[in-house]
Amino acid sequence: MFARIRSDIQCILERDPAARSAWEVLTCYPGLHAVVLHRSAHWCWTHGFKWLGRFISHMGRFFTGIEIHPGAVIGQRVFFDHAMGTVVGETAVIGDGCTIYQGVTLGGTSLYKGAKRHPTLGRDVVVSAGAKVLGGFEVGDGAKIGSNAVVIKPVPAGATAVGIPARIIPSKEGVSADVTQTERKFTAYGITQEDDPVSQALRGLVDNASSQEHQIAMLWKAIEQLSARLAESDCVPQDAARQECFEADKLNELIGK
Repeated sequence: MFARIRSDIQCILERDPAARSAWEVLTCYPGLHAVVLHRSAHWCWTHGFKWLGRFISHMGRFFTGIEIHPGAVIGQRVFFDHAMGTVVGETAVIGDGCTIYQGVTLGGTSLYKGAKRHPTLGRDVVVSAGAKVLGGFEVGDGAKIGSNAVVIKPVPAGATAVGIPARIIPSKEGVSADVTQTERKFTAYGITQEDDPVSQALRGLVDNASSQEHQIAMLWKAIEQLSARLAESDCVPQDAARQECFEADKLNELIGK
């Protein structure tokens, strides 16, 4: 038991730059307290002491603001960061190394008792603040759920889910968490600029418009070089775009490139 607590403390020290010492984590981190209390509640639940398990879970919710049903399964090195208002349902499974932020709901959409109603998170999944993962599906290893996303379908390993309802951004070879690496980089709050599909679409439109203007300018320059007389005549529009003026770099900075 003490070895597992030491492991939980170490994972918090690795992922939270605000954590200054093991003693601070042990005494001041409600995420750690919620996990420790849940282990007692889960033991009671699985050994037939249902009421006692629910009572311990209720006390954990009162003291930490994190509600974890005693029937939920939580792996090792799971970090509830801040996590005020987080709710974990009865049939939810949280894999080893997951990070869950405040306001997250791992909820169910079925009313059938005994059915798998809540999601299963694989290893090293990051669920960002305010995200809602609803249903009895799986979220693959190393996946990331963006802030305030509403996920209602499975997420492949290493992918990122953002938006309402969530859109799935596939993993990138050599970069995503599902790729075996000597050192895996932790992404706080589970999202980076490259994970925003709207920004990606805008960048594509900006690059395409810039390329088209460049081609038009080259065409006009070619016309002028091939026919000096035509360039001097009235046949050529006075407002022909001979110079590029599309500020692609400035627009890309505005959308966060």
